[in-house]
Amino acid sequence: MDKIALVFGAIFGLTAVIFGAFGAHLLKKKLTTEQLNSFETGVKYQMYHAIVLLVLGFYLNNKITIDNYIIYAFIIGIILFSFSIYGLVISSANNKKLKFLGPITPLGGLFLILGWGLLIYKFIA
Repeated sequence: MDKIALVFGAIFGLTAVIFGAFGAHLLKKKLTTEQLNSFETGVKYQMYHAIVLLVLGFYLNNKITIDNYIIYAFIIGIILFSFSIYGLVISSANNKKLKFLGPITPLGGLFLILGWGLLIYKFIA
């Protein structure tokens, strides 16, 4: 069991629900349809990977190096991918777009891909 994966999975699950409600109720009137879709993409990916972290928390062993790499790849990926989207959308809605966040989103996506790739490697190795 990996406690870090379980804790972060629970935190990301909790905040995905909060951000989803925030987007659906408070931001709906403030955002364009495109911005709202982007925000929802961040929430969906956050929740999907929160669930993955919870499952992996019961399956992986933090004493095995590749297991730690998998967990940290997903944690870093969620933070960089979803949270950069939230920042971009909210700052754009306030006409103060934080452009430096733009390149961070695909970097987060690469970490999510890395997590999945390492998981595949673990399963077939």
